Amino acid sequence: MKTQIVLLFLISSLFLTCSKLDDCERHFKNDPIPILNRICFGSCSGQNTDQPILNTVVGKSPDLFIYLGDNVYADTKSVREMEKAYLALCQKSVFRQLISSVKTIATWDDHDYGENDAGKNYCMKKESKNIFMKFWGELGNNDRQMHEGIYTDYYFGDSAHRVQVILLDCRTFRDDLLTNAGGYYIPNPAADATMLGTAQWNWLKSKLEVPAQIRIIGSSTQFARSYQGYESWANFPLEQVKMAETIRDAKANGVFFISGDMHLAELSKISPANLYPLYDLTSSGLTQLEGSDIANTNRVGDVELDYNFGKIDIDWQDMTDVKLNLAICKLNGAEVLNYVVHLNELKQ
Repeated sequence: MKTQIVLLFLISSLFLTCSKLDDCERHFKNDPIPILNRICFGSCSGQNTDQPILNTVVGKSPDLFIYLGDNVYADTKSVREMEKAYLALCQKSVFRQLISSVKTIATWDDHDYGENDAGKNYCMKKESKNIFMKFWGELGNNDRQMHEGIYTDYYFGDSAHRVQVILLDCRTFRDDLLTNAGGYYIPNPAADATMLGTAQWNWLKSKLEVPAQIRIIGSSTQFARSYQGYESWANFPLEQVKMAETIRDAKANGVFFISGDMHLAELSKISPANLYPLYDLTSSGLTQLEGSDIANTNRVGDVELDYNFGKIDIDWQDMTDVKLNLAICKLNGAEVLNYVVHLNELKQ
């Protein structure tokens, strides 16, 4: 009898776990957004940590929230442990409040991909994708379902206010990182070394040719930061060049990057040859902090080391001079790193 009770308890617990994960999927808000005016985003949220900053996000009344990776810290080769990590996030009332009141989309970074700093050789990437798609309510996203990896794009607004959000997958196809004797990552000079892989690069070029006024590219790792020995696009310098060339060749105006990963917030800017400046607003983390700065010669303005999320307000009032008002928001709602980018600046 005791054995039967234990078995019943285990079966019930498993069913409860699955039903709660399914229930979280059903809470996602999917109402259309006629015109996208405010986007908030963040990264690096430990599922076993309180997340009061999500209340602050909701208080800013964004039209859209973007998770840019390390949305949970799973770091596992176990499907069950990966599901448990997402379940812990799903059970948070502040998370449910966010996804039920704000349209929410996501990409992943290494810890929710499944292994610290992992790339294409991580052994559980198919299983990780299945769990990711289910949790984030993406099973109906046929574009994302049909190819390897989780890169995808979304469109908001009418033809005059079209915002394209491109979410890259910087894990599934990325080559292994090179290290020096000190254990720091170093730039890979190989012509065939890749961040995105051939299929994703071809997809990205085709998407950049789709008409849009503003194009926000979400990269889980920083795109425009200078080399610092940790993970970033600077470890694949030819891929950084390729990104600029891809934007230029697609004649894509209005491109702007957002990123996460580094447990700090900052704005970076690079000026590629024969292209307009490329900005990268980094927000990290929602719950994870390092507490110390890491030098960045491409930084514009100050750095923020406290808990934070990013905010982009699109000022459509004057269609001849559309503005992107960039800010980093702290836990108490205070806005720092305020910076304005004129859309006219992001033109070839």
